[in-house]
Amino acid sequence: MAKGEFAARELVKKRKRHRMLNKWWKRKYFKIKKRYDPVGTVPMAKALVLQKFVLQQKQPHSGLIKCVRVQVVKNGKVVGAYVPYDGSINFIEEHDEVMIQGMGGSQRGAMGSIPGLRFRVVGVNGADLYEVVKGRKEKPKR
Repeated sequence: MAKGEFAARELVKKRKRHRMLNKWWKRKYFKIKKRYDPVGTVPMAKALVLQKFVLQQKQPHSGLIKCVRVQVVKNGKVVGAYVPYDGSINFIEEHDEVMIQGMGGSQRGAMGSIPGLRFRVVGVNGADLYEVVKGRKEKPKR
């Protein structure tokens, strides 16, 4: 490490060279999240349901996970989204407008035993999905 009265320039050059090794700095500098994340830099996004499907859980769990394939409205990207709560898939039809948000896995990845899904459905046609499933709200017609 440079020492002495005139070492500042050398230290600054070294710091700039090593910045690229910092994953968080690199992601911010090159705007990687904005470019590749389907919902962009916001926490939630509107999407249209294209189809409903089921997935099997990863080992050691068993069971079928209800999911929907959706197209994000603001950029047209197609992603899969997990539908939480028991029986909530029955309240979602094709061409409904849903609100999706990230699942919370590390580095915006999949979570737990759900394979390859990074998003979950939190609302349908402007109503909160949990409230609709519990019967406190009625799903609005489009």
